[in-house]
Amino acid sequence: MYEFKDYYQNTVQLSFDDQPFSDSPKHVWVICRFGGKWLLTEHEDRGYEFPGGKVEPMECAEEAALREVKEETGARVKSLKYLGQYKVLGKEKVIVKNIYFADIEKLEEQADYFETKGPVLFHELPENLSRNKKFSFIMKDSVLPISLKKLKESGWIE
Repeated sequence: MYEFKDYYQNTVQLSFDDQPFSDSPKHVWVICRFGGKWLLTEHEDRGYEFPGGKVEPMECAEEAALREVKEETGARVKSLKYLGQYKVLGKEKVIVKNIYFADIEKLEEQADYFETKGPVLFHELPENLSRNKKFSFIMKDSVLPISLKKLKESGWIE
């Protein structure tokens, strides 16, 4: 297990075990690849980030992950794999979020991308991402680099 501070100095615990903090998390975050590129969305307020959000009532985390990717990017997921889970010990509440890796089959243009401006493709993620004002706070703590390392170790990405 990893423990570190997030962008807002909340304690974050990250694990790649199967559902270590909750078997019914209320949030999801999906690291997406499409055609050898990173698929992100541009949130209207936060900036560039991987798709994600809240699990709706009567929905499991996997269903929420598929829905959020579709709503925020127009993407159809070819394969979705559970990667890990993290817990943010916030000042007001605790958030548990599943992390998934999605291989995207197809991007379809949509009339509405909900609270985002739609899909954005990156050949490479910037090295100075934690200081890049165009990227969301969600992308600026250690969850992303540790998750990318785990994806490489698992052979899911090169």
